[in-house]
Amino acid sequence: MKYIFVTGGVVSSLGKGLTAASLGTLLEKRGLSITIQKFDPYLNVDPGTMSPYQHGEVYVLDDGAETDLDLGHYERFTNVKLTRLNNLTSGQVYQTVLDKERNGDYLGKTVQVIPHITDEIQNRITQLAEHSKADIVITELGGTTGDIEGLPFLEAIREFALEVGPTNVLFMHVTYVPFIKAAGELKTKPTQQSVAKLREIGIAPHILICRCEKPLDAELRQKISLFCNVPREAVIEEMDVEHSIYEVPLMLQRERLDELVCRYLHLETPPADMTEWQDIIRKLIAPRHRVRVGVVGKYIELQDAYKSVYESVIHGGIANDCGVEIVKFDAEQIEQLGAEKVLGGLGGILIPGGFGERGVEGKILAAQYAREKGVPYLGLCLGMQIATIEFARNVLKLDKAHSTEFDPESPHPVIALQEGQKKVSKKGGTMRLGLQACQLKEGSLANQLYGSLLIHERHRHRYELNNCYREQLEGKGLVISGTTPDGTLAEVVEVPGHPFYIACQYHPEFQSKPIRPHPLFKGFIAAAHVYMHQKPIS
Repeated sequence: MKYIFVTGGVVSSLGKGLTAASLGTLLEKRGLSITIQKFDPYLNVDPGTMSPYQHGEVYVLDDGAETDLDLGHYERFTNVKLTRLNNLTSGQVYQTVLDKERNGDYLGKTVQVIPHITDEIQNRITQLAEHSKADIVITELGGTTGDIEGLPFLEAIREFALEVGPTNVLFMHVTYVPFIKAAGELKTKPTQQSVAKLREIGIAPHILICRCEKPLDAELRQKISLFCNVPREAVIEEMDVEHSIYEVPLMLQRERLDELVCRYLHLETPPADMTEWQDIIRKLIAPRHRVRVGVVGKYIELQDAYKSVYESVIHGGIANDCGVEIVKFDAEQIEQLGAEKVLGGLGGILIPGGFGERGVEGKILAAQYAREKGVPYLGLCLGMQIATIEFARNVLKLDKAHSTEFDPESPHPVIALQEGQKKVSKKGGTMRLGLQACQLKEGSLANQLYGSLLIHERHRHRYELNNCYREQLEGKGLVISGTTPDGTLAEVVEVPGHPFYIACQYHPEFQSKPIRPHPLFKGFIAAAHVYMHQKPIS
């Protein structure tokens, strides 16, 4: 088995996750099986209790693990199915070590960072390798080289490389080559300093991925090669992409990164066939159709808060050969100005998941506008709850209908805490999480979109449609088109007679890929195009 470790230097947010995912794409297209994991140095056990302002999106896996958003990139770019073994935090490491200490597993020894913490990190690499049976394990280290909290992880992979041997390990370092506008040139010194810091720790990178705004010329590549002690061919240019993150694998292939990796690791493989990926890029750069859709949320100023949602909307566009302009709306703005004034001119409206009361009334106004004006609507998690509340208020005429999350004293709690959640006191990892089965109603819009009656989708929520109101809601026309197989929980709702009005309690955005767009997003974009242009996509 081969191991690739991806580190980062100079600054955070360089795109290590995208780089690791793109390399995974190229290696899979060469016929290799891969798996990818993320090491996060923070002390939280997982990001499940962290604010989107701190961490961005929480990405949920099939097994219910709440993980870093980079795992979303891994699954979207590759065919790998990830588990909780694919995301490790310092919190998990220290918790495991301290539990062992309390159980007497260390036989009275003094517990220290080296060897106990570093051994536990290495154990996790080994566990994943054994579990996945992959040809290559790619491990991304979060944070920046030199951060104090990341040092145990760097020491662990240094030791691990000694154990498995030099022909089985490759270190890839993502670094920043800034363009100084006043001087009119790229500067290599930050990269030199970053690599020097890594080498002080005992790790010499084999490949440098140079993030830059301008192309690296031959002289700069030679300079980086000389001062960072890597071959010139191993200085890889990774410029900002012009149209889409899905261009990155093709860009790295042009730099011959995958060929270099296979040579270093002594892997004999055919070249990567990226024909399918090239077709995706064609549809993104020169689509045959175009449409505008609005996303109404409360974290709208944060690009990473709804990362998977935005990507899935783009995937829906790819499926329809349709360029999608995503217009972001703060729900509070709708409360102040009204839905018609803010949301006019859109082909579709999407309300994603979220927590907390802020902006809820604006989202309800957006759902009402979509339902009454015939604008295609897609609601995700909270977006389904919003659709239910709006329908109860304005169709059933249940004044002050609400969710008990936002109004515990509501006279009509059409959305309520799940029965199994009522005695839960801890916040982390206690929601309804992970892959769950859903039975669809035959002939429903959901059934038509999925082409199946039984589906499996990922969940992350505590509140559900209150069964006490199901009969009233259905009596006034709301179709509950998806339920748990035993029929106890409502999972999908639709408004019949509407061009496209569907909302689900789960998170379909966690299973969409550019090469396999999710059916709900595919259908949403097709309907949005019809609404805007009054003609179906051909």
